[in-house]
Order: sequence, then structure tokens, then C-alpha cells
Amino acid sequence: MLDTEHDHYQVVAIGWDKKERIYGCSIHLDIKNEKIWIQINNTELDIGQDLVERGILKEDIVIGFQPPYLRQYSGYAAV
Repeated sequence: MLDTEHDHYQVVAIGWDKKERIYGCSIHLDIKNEKIWIQINNTELDIGQDLVERGILKEDIVIGFQPPYLRQYSGYAAV
């Protein structure tokens, strides 16, 4: 799902496995105050490192799924 108007981006699995409904968010990114917020990462990818390798500065990336008091130790932006 891409919402370029509000800068919300998600990779979501939706469907059916026989009679069981499947819904899950693999990746959720937001752009807020000119920073990329990694809200969820349910993959084996290191999205933060991938962004850095593509030229995004670490101080422009926030690991949003970490508690605010731990973000200072992540190597990325705290807010």
C-alpha cells in the first residue's frame, strides 16, 4: 500500500489459506518531518542499512518500533 499524499508505505500480505484469513504487515515506513520512520520490519532485511547504502543519512532514519528511550543507542536518529 502506497499513500504518497500522507507519506505512508506498507508491504502487506492479504488473502486466504484454505479457510484461514491471512493478513500481516511485513514492512511499514512513514516519512515524518523529513525523516524516514521504520515503523515495523517483519522481514530478515536490515532496512536501515539498506537505506544508508542508498545514500540516506543515519540521522534521517528513525527506528520507530524501538522505545524512544532506546533509540539513542541505535546509531540512527532518536526522533
